Amino acid sequence: MGKLRDGIIRRGSKWYFVIRVTDHEKGLSRPRWVGGFATEGEAKAERDEARVRARRGDYVDRSRMTVTEYFIEWLDAHAVEIKPKTLAGYRDLVARYVLPRVGSMRLQAVRAATLTKLYRDLLEAGGRGGRPLSNRTIDQVHAIVRKALTDAVRVDEVLASNPAERAKRPRRTRKPVGSVWSTEELRMFLRAASKHRLSAFFHLAAYSGARRGELLNLRWSDVDFDRSEITIRGSAAVIAGQRVEGTTKGGRERTVSIDARTVRVLKEHRSKQVEERLVAGPSWNGDDHVFTTAFGSPIFPDTVSHLMPKLIAAHNEGKDGSTRPFVPLPPARLHDLRHVHATTLLLAGVPVHVVAERLGHADPSITLRVYAHVIRQQVAEVAEVFARQVEEVDEALDDHDLSAAGPTRVSKSVSKPATR
Repeated sequence: MGKLRDGIIRRGSKWYFVIRVTDHEKGLSRPRWVGGFATEGEAKAERDEARVRARRGDYVDRSRMTVTEYFIEWLDAHAVEIKPKTLAGYRDLVARYVLPRVGSMRLQAVRAATLTKLYRDLLEAGGRGGRPLSNRTIDQVHAIVRKALTDAVRVDEVLASNPAERAKRPRRTRKPVGSVWSTEELRMFLRAASKHRLSAFFHLAAYSGARRGELLNLRWSDVDFDRSEITIRGSAAVIAGQRVEGTTKGGRERTVSIDARTVRVLKEHRSKQVEERLVAGPSWNGDDHVFTTAFGSPIFPDTVSHLMPKLIAAHNEGKDGSTRPFVPLPPARLHDLRHVHATTLLLAGVPVHVVAERLGHADPSITLRVYAHVIRQQVAEVAEVFARQVEEVDEALDDHDLSAAGPTRVSKSVSKPATR
């Protein structure tokens, strides 16, 4: 064993240091031994950092816990705090992108540069088959890592600071909503879908702007025909092959008004559902869901997502009983019906905060960001709107002058000859 010099000692082939740390709760100072360093230089560098942290009062004991060990514990601890679908997403992203690359590292050895390299590697070849990973997915990974390491600092006290706060991510490139259907294309699709037993689902999706899971969670008790409105209370999703229901994406309920035609569509859908229930008899397996299978079971989300392109293809090929259209419907996803709803309202001049509330966005800034191209189109038209308003007033004043002052001046010049 070596001799202790300035808090550093050698034991065998490894180097150790000792510092005194004050327990602020008990008001006592006690020694902390930290070891396992390969060289004296490494021990001195770590000692100096430890002394600074001890003076600041944020020193934490040295731990050999790995990134994998911490994230497993952290995810298990959060199982009771977040929605099952969100937790499943966390587990998948951590298992796929974080643990294979940095999971074996000691948690306390993770630096900002470690995470910066992780994000860079994911951007270059983190996708399937070694393809680049999207910036959006990297943002999601970073959000989870930052949240976990924040808890490691504030809750578990195994880190002195959060390296994710200083890590550099690839430049964000938010992809704006692309081209969406026109209102005429939407009408064409809804006519094509009208022959399907779930046509009311697509109609309500387009006319309410609600999310897929929100509509599949809808109950008849949430539909108020007298007030012409529906109440969005939760959402349906699939986790590990099982259909589950939980809160909305924003975690809050909202009421959405519906028009008279949509009320009629839902009433017709309910009548057909009653007929299906009579036909199914004892085989009926439903409760109060608005959209169900022919035997009453709640519908899996992917069912309607996969159905929409089939309906579009059938329409374009004339398989829906109509002649083949001269202008076919462009491809679209189910979620695009929500975009059609939002862009139509914004272009019609509906205030952004009203559209945001209808869509269930937690903050109007989300609506502004997602539909920035629509807002820009409105802004470009504002100048012309202002000019038209002013010109209309100006023309009205000119007409008034001509009708009132003009004839009077002429009559005066005729009735009274000029005098010298």
